[in-house]
Amino acid sequence: MSTTAPAATRTRPERVAVVAFDGISPFHLAVPSLVLGSEAVVAGPEHAPGYDVVVCAPTPGRLATSAGFALHVDQGLEALGDAGTVVLPSWHPDVAPPRALLDAVRAAHERGARVVGLCLGAFLVAASGVADGREVATHWHAADRLARDQPGVTVRSDVLWVDHGDVVTSAGTAAALDCCLHLVRRDHGARVAARVARALVLAPHRTGGQAQFVPAPVPPQDAADPVEVAMVWARAHLDEPVSLDAWARAAGTSRRTFTRRFAARTGLSPVQWLLDQRVDRARELLETTDLPVERVAQAAGLGSAESLRHHFRTRLGTSPSRYRVEFGGVR
Repeated sequence: MSTTAPAATRTRPERVAVVAFDGISPFHLAVPSLVLGSEAVVAGPEHAPGYDVVVCAPTPGRLATSAGFALHVDQGLEALGDAGTVVLPSWHPDVAPPRALLDAVRAAHERGARVVGLCLGAFLVAASGVADGREVATHWHAADRLARDQPGVTVRSDVLWVDHGDVVTSAGTAAALDCCLHLVRRDHGARVAARVARALVLAPHRTGGQAQFVPAPVPPQDAADPVEVAMVWARAHLDEPVSLDAWARAAGTSRRTFTRRFAARTGLSPVQWLLDQRVDRARELLETTDLPVERVAQAAGLGSAESLRHHFRTRLGTSPSRYRVEFGGVR
């Protein structure tokens, strides 16, 4: 997954325009409103301005859904005109996108809006041209089709989302929830995202990629999942050195078996996953404590302030101090 620098602090809700269309899946349409429209975004001491989510359509009025019932959308594509984020929650790959819709997406992007394609919405993102020359993510079953139809983009079927800052795309179905939570985390910080996730009973940050969901076997219900056991153990020992041998022993497997199972389950090496968890812990500590950067680095298992700065720069495009200014609740 690609990440970018946190967005600048906002003082009023950001307008989010979600584009519906005839035959849309109600689930895909509901996800942006469910996550970005959550009251948990604006709750708490941060007084986050949240989002103003509106639904629009190329042809407003009565729209059929894939669930067998209809819905009514009042607003047309003019809603994209003042949106800070445009969400394309899905699409029918066999249907040519209306030119008016593609023009509206391009115009919003040129004006500075962030364009988000969830699941098959990546087809609209690619067709609009705003991601030309860059990577996009989509559902694994549609990846070959998208790559064939839109050679101007590089299609990823092994990640949950790809974030270029101005263009964000996600994998299929439930990954749309992960992607929208990622937007909350990027805009408002890890603490607000965790609060939204808790309200929706979701994992606050699901690292890894689609590879963990496609080929990975499901463990027997009467047996403990050694990878899950290892994850829980590692999160409880982030401030300590974690060797692969010790980690494998905690999971009750050999080092070789543990490494293989972990990669099959998550699509990541244990070392990559562990680094993600440590960066997340550092983000949380910067937001919720006034610990010096050196202490934050040690508590997150990153060793030194220099190491912490390096990982923040390469992964988040910012410094720990700047991140604390943007998202810290302790002054």
